[in-house]
Amino acid sequence: MRKMMRDKALVRRLSACETMGSATTICSDKTGTLTLNQMTVVEAYFGGEKMDPPDNTQKLSAAVSTMIIEGIAQNTSGSIFEPEGGQAPEVTGSPTEKAILSWGLQLGMKFSETRSKSSILQVFPFNSEKKRGGVAVQVGDSEVHVYWKGAAELILESCTSWIDKDGSKQSMTPEKVGEFKKFIEDMAVASLRCVAFAYRPCEMSDVPKEDQRADWVLPEDNLIMLGIVGIKDPCRPGVQDSIRLCAAAGIKVRMVTGDNLQTARAIALECGILTDPNVSEPTIIEGKTFRELSDLEREEVADKISVMGRSSPNDKLLLVKALRNRGHVVAVTGDGTNDAPALHEADIGLSMGIQGTEVAKESSDIIILDDNFATLVRVVRWGRSVYANIQKFIQFQLTVNVAALIINVVSAVSSGDVPLNAVQLLWVNLIMDTLGALALATEPPNNHLMQRPPVGRREPLITNIMWRNLLIMAFYQVAILLTLTFKGLTLLRLEHDNPAHAEILKNTFIFNTFVLCQVFSEFNARKPDELNIFKGIAGNKLFIAIIAITVVLQVLIIEFLGKFTTTVRLSWQLWLVSIGLAFVSWPLALVGKLIPVPDRPFLDMFTCCCPGKKEGMFHIACFLFLPRLDLMLPLLAHYPCISFFVLFCEKLFLHICSSVDRAPHMTSMLCS
Repeated sequence: MRKMMRDKALVRRLSACETMGSATTICSDKTGTLTLNQMTVVEAYFGGEKMDPPDNTQKLSAAVSTMIIEGIAQNTSGSIFEPEGGQAPEVTGSPTEKAILSWGLQLGMKFSETRSKSSILQVFPFNSEKKRGGVAVQVGDSEVHVYWKGAAELILESCTSWIDKDGSKQSMTPEKVGEFKKFIEDMAVASLRCVAFAYRPCEMSDVPKEDQRADWVLPEDNLIMLGIVGIKDPCRPGVQDSIRLCAAAGIKVRMVTGDNLQTARAIALECGILTDPNVSEPTIIEGKTFRELSDLEREEVADKISVMGRSSPNDKLLLVKALRNRGHVVAVTGDGTNDAPALHEADIGLSMGIQGTEVAKESSDIIILDDNFATLVRVVRWGRSVYANIQKFIQFQLTVNVAALIINVVSAVSSGDVPLNAVQLLWVNLIMDTLGALALATEPPNNHLMQRPPVGRREPLITNIMWRNLLIMAFYQVAILLTLTFKGLTLLRLEHDNPAHAEILKNTFIFNTFVLCQVFSEFNARKPDELNIFKGIAGNKLFIAIIAITVVLQVLIIEFLGKFTTTVRLSWQLWLVSIGLAFVSWPLALVGKLIPVPDRPFLDMFTCCCPGKKEGMFHIACFLFLPRLDLMLPLLAHYPCISFFVLFCEKLFLHICSSVDRAPHMTSMLCS
């Protein structure tokens, strides 16, 4: 968590780290996540013609300019602070509001002065469903203006007339509607957000009295179009590379935005989410169209969606539900209060640390502190690293378990004695559990993790690659250690030594070889699917330190703690033989990695052996329980009551495992 914090990701729920590594799709907002969230007005269309530059009002009459400035100043959720001493005004509010207010300042607007000339009667805050916000203001004694501002094509639908540059009211003919639509499309193709301004005059007699005004619904029809502005929000640097990396990792990025389809298409092409500018439904779809589909149709269409324009928070929620029903592991970004349901419904909710509201942050699992999409990719890399590191540790642990169990069981059954006593096994378990976990679970993330597909919901924790590596290493260790157990006296030329001393020396050599095999096996576990096991090892100083500590402690145990561990000192020749036998693990693992493995999970081949069982969980439970028997063997031989208790616990544990569905957070369960 601390390392992810340095990468600008604040983890609120631990299991979300691992789940993010399994994400198959990311539903991302546009503004502030894929773009810089630094909006400016770059185009304007007022009085029936384009203003060039956008703050040039010379062709407009004074009445039209006054009306535009009044609409900007009164119909806003932002504000402007004008410091004394001629300093630059400070604009606050949402990115869109700041862009429009800054444009108003360029038009010559005096914010405080303009607001003081009229009084606000009623406010309709911006609504994400209707894509508009409005205000009613009283000018003079009896004149009332209702100003609207919002999505250009939606405002245009409500307009029945328009104002020309001289301030004359003109009828909204089909030709003029087409002209407005053409201008909106041209701005959208240039990846501009289109915001329209309209108004409607009212009589004071149409306004309810002050005590009844709370329920007054502002009129939305028969509006008069003032004009349209195009707001530019450039893509973040590096977002194309991040999306390309996601595609290589098998993660589909979907953009969900409130912009119209043309603007959404242009931004998606610029970011790399879309590669073909001529795509149509359902690859790029409007929120309203998606909303009107049936549940079954939504699930079928959801897989194909890359861009959703003119979407509401409820459309995002429907998309998340449909994708999850299709088996996807869904990550969702959000910053508004209305995004909370989608953040909560998704497998991983990612809120924005800068623009995000407190409600959104509380509903999320991870907070992106810099609102940057590239940070999402780093979170995915960390999640995959967590999952991969736990798999490495389990491979290493099971290799030790299988070898120790078979050696002790076979020796106990055949000769009545075990080569590894309780103290030695405790030291092996310390290497296997504590030191092994510290060494392997701290491997830093790398780009190789982003070159593999995400882990599915029902994929087994122990993959075929792990089974291959595990069985090869375990077979080799069992083979050499059993050979030493039964033929060690001959191979080590100890037939003529004192029998008691020869037996202890043989067992010491077996113990030493077994521990050194685990040290070399730990290197193999670092890279289960790569040939170069030393790649990046210099970056993990903790791994090197733990290997060094393990080797030093092993030397101390053999050479100086013989009484405690029932061992004797080994000659330098036997040390070299132990190291040589352990070293064979490296070339053997290298050859083993060249053996191809089938795509079908290994345990699925034994489904018929356990009908009605949840195979993955059942077999993992067996493997995790069986290693504990190697420590229990001496007790089981002398205390039948403990044997009965162990068997009872085993049956109970396996029954629970076979009756409970495996959760997506399997590794978290294993860690617990």
